[in-house]
Amino acid sequence: MDEHPAELPSRGERQQQTRAALVDAAREVFARDGYHGAGLGEIARIAGYTRGAVYSNFESKADLFLAVMDANLRDIGRQAWDPFDPATGGTDTEVAAVIRGIALATLEFIAVAARDDRLSAALAGRVQVLLDLYAGIAAEARADGEPLAAAEVGALLAALDQGVTLLALSGLATIDQRMMRIGLRRLVDPARAAAQDSRDSGDAQGGPAALHDQVIQQRIAAALQDPAGGGA
Repeated sequence: MDEHPAELPSRGERQQQTRAALVDAAREVFARDGYHGAGLGEIARIAGYTRGAVYSNFESKADLFLAVMDANLRDIGRQAWDPFDPATGGTDTEVAAVIRGIALATLEFIAVAARDDRLSAALAGRVQVLLDLYAGIAAEARADGEPLAAAEVGALLAALDQGVTLLALSGLATIDQRMMRIGLRRLVDPARAAAQDSRDSGDAQGGPAALHDQVIQQRIAAALQDPAGGGA
């Protein structure tokens, strides 16, 4: 007989595991069916719980979507990255579909949140996390003597990221991964970017439209492959 039986998880740990499973399942369903089309029963089924488990952990579908946004932000925001580093690797079709699906669901959620003061404030908090992430990138890589504060450059970087995503969702492949990285560089350090872009001018162009910078896509892909490691 085992003299040291495995310690059973506490109630708080079980609840955390349940929430994590529901968030992982919700990310899948929101990406596939959209914000409005996603059903809480389907999310619970995929997570391996009853519909009641959703309402025991989240007040509403909107609160569950906010939790998905939190998980995504944690996945991509572990640390800043240098846009002057070469972007390597691609994004497989399945991951690209999830990223596109979540982006579309987010547009639906934004329209809902804009008409609700509580949700609007909650959404603004998540957007600020994204702005802070890009401000960290700007603080690390911007040129000496840059007159704009890191937070201001970060806001411009975030605007580029979100604007490029909107173009891609609209069906325009105007900006691919190469152009996305060039844009980030030019906002961070124009002189350094011009020198690097001239060296990289022979890089392949074209390909699918960018849905966020490649680093973001790779971090989302890693979280999808290892949900427990990404944390929720």
